[in-house]
Amino acid sequence: MKQYIPALLMVTSCTTIAAKNDNLPDPKLTEVWEPIPAEVKPSPVPSDAIVLFDGTHLNEWHHGKDNPAKWSIQNGYTTIVPGTSGISSKQKFCDMQLHIEFMTPTPIAGKKGQGSGNSGIFLQGRYEVQVLNSYKNRTYSNGQAGSIYKQTAPLVNASLPTGQWQTYDIIYKAPTFDNSGKVKDKAYVTVLHNGVLIQNHTEIQGNTTYRGKAQYGKAHGCAPIWLQDHNDEVSYRNIWVRKL
Repeated sequence: MKQYIPALLMVTSCTTIAAKNDNLPDPKLTEVWEPIPAEVKPSPVPSDAIVLFDGTHLNEWHHGKDNPAKWSIQNGYTTIVPGTSGISSKQKFCDMQLHIEFMTPTPIAGKKGQGSGNSGIFLQGRYEVQVLNSYKNRTYSNGQAGSIYKQTAPLVNASLPTGQWQTYDIIYKAPTFDNSGKVKDKAYVTVLHNGVLIQNHTEIQGNTTYRGKAQYGKAHGCAPIWLQDHNDEVSYRNIWVRKL
């Protein structure tokens, strides 16, 4: 017949043995007290975030170098005006956490695949996270919503129907370059689409390109976020960034 020892007695006995064993390190040796993490209020927008668009104006964005952003604003969101070109953030970013919400428009008759709700979020103006209507709208997998365009398909398709607001939460690690200008550490990105992980610390192979294989260009530092005008009336709202 097995003899059972009460759990409390076992814990007490083990603690007593550990206390008497001089070979065990003092637990205080692995306690880190400094630096103290800064306090951040998390909701609805983190208190340390840089708000790039709150629904009232596009003062944090421009066309070209200094031209005012020409996209329309209504009801707390901005919508691409086809043909005006993409808009760039006035501020430059490297490593960051980016939150952005988008809505693809109702498909126009005859427009499907890449022709339905197409836009893109270019990190550092070079590396694209695709925006597209990918709800029951087939296209090449590494070109659908949430893909690193023409590089890596999303792990799953978490798209909602057109006309509904969707979210991207993007964690981005910028590339680094050596003294000769060659890439030392490639960029990496993690993306949650509507709360679902679709890119898991994905290595970015280089600048986004439509034709040919992606490769890194000249060495660069922090750079603006660029939102693409692909001639579809995609809308955006609630855009904020935390520098990491």
